[in-house]
Parts: sequence; C-alpha cells; structure tokens
Amino acid sequence: FAASAAGTIEEAKKRGTFRVGVTQAPPWFSKDPKSGDWSSGLGISMGKAMAAKLGVKMETVEVSWGNAPASLQGDKIDIMFMLDATAERKQAVDFPEAPLLWYSIAILAKDDLAAKTWEDLNKPTVRIAVPQASSMDKFVTENTPKADIQRFPDNAAAIAAFQSGRVDAVCLFHPPLLAARQKLGKGKLVVPTPAQSQPSSTALRKGDTEFVAWVNTQLTEYYKSGQTQ
Repeated sequence: FAASAAGTIEEAKKRGTFRVGVTQAPPWFSKDPKSGDWSSGLGISMGKAMAAKLGVKMETVEVSWGNAPASLQGDKIDIMFMLDATAERKQAVDFPEAPLLWYSIAILAKDDLAAKTWEDLNKPTVRIAVPQASSMDKFVTENTPKADIQRFPDNAAAIAAFQSGRVDAVCLFHPPLLAARQKLGKGKLVVPTPAQSQPSSTALRKGDTEFVAWVNTQLTEYYKSGQTQ
C-alpha cells in the first residue's frame, strides 16, 4: 500500500482527482445511458461535494457491491458510499463513526404474493432476488433461509429478474425499490415485519486515520444541515 502511505487527501490533491466507486443503483448512483456519464444519485452528489472541498475533480470508477472493499484495498478507489459497516467489512476497510443515512430493507413483490412479514416469504416456493454480497443478501439468507434466494451481480440485474417474472420479489433497501416501482409501474412495495432499519455508511481504505476523520466531519455536516436529505 505504498500509494496510500502518503494519505488519501494528499494523494488526491497530487493526482487532481477524488476517486469514487460507483455501481448502477438509483437513487444512490445513476449512469446516463446516452452520455455514459454518472450524472445523478446521492453518491454522485456527495462525491462531487467532497471533491470540491478538496479542490479536485471527482473521478468515477465502476465497481460492484461485492468487490468495493477489494477496490479500496487495491488503491483503485478512495471512497465507496452506501456500504454498510458490517463486522466482516470492518476487517478489510474503515468506516467513519457518522452514519451516511438510515433506511429500511424492503421488497418489491408480485401483487398476489403474501408479504406482510418475513415469515410469509420464508417458503421454498417464494423466489427472492438480491444483489450478491450485499446487506440484503446477508439479511434474507439469515431470515428467510427456506426461500429460493437468487443472487445477481447488482441492483439492476436483481430488479430485471423481477421485471421479467423470473422471481416473485426483489429485496433491496426502500429508496432504490421506490425508484424501481415508479419506473416499472407494477408490483407492491412492502417493508415486511419485523422491520429492519439500519444505518448505511461509507467505506474507506484501512489505516488512513486523517481521511477517516475528514470524511466523518463531512458526513456529519451534510446530515445535520439537511444536505443528505
């Protein structure tokens, strides 16, 4: 990790870019299909704001939820927004103390699927799509072990499986499912009980205490001022 030895802030200023990990997952990250630019989403807005604070440009680097920690370890990106601070991930990357935001795990399901509780979905006949190696993957594996859990590379692929009828429901956090429901125009959006709400965080390369403290300050300011909302 020679490149990160000087510190992420110093390296970003020297390079002139702040490298943000991105993956197609509205409303967190959204790529314009016409221009190919990562033009919108919470992670894009925060990345631009932090880059501006550092006096550099934001550089987007495509990753997946599963390989984002490895991309940080390999010095390919400087930050990954919307990555939950699980015990497993904390072994590989650092997280600031301040949460990025709070949200609930939800499902977009067929209209005729019983889905008021997680136990309703815990059946071999129920096919649930999740992004592989995500918080949703971990949650449904633990709470609906009898269901037919089908894992996909990213949010878009999991949603596409529901759209095509290959699965009965797709499990994501509530905001991206709300965006998907508006786009698809079908299915019912449910937060099954008992509701699982948790904070999301921001993953950073391990060992750079100065950068962790700096990001923590930025996230706290964004949240308190209402900018995150």
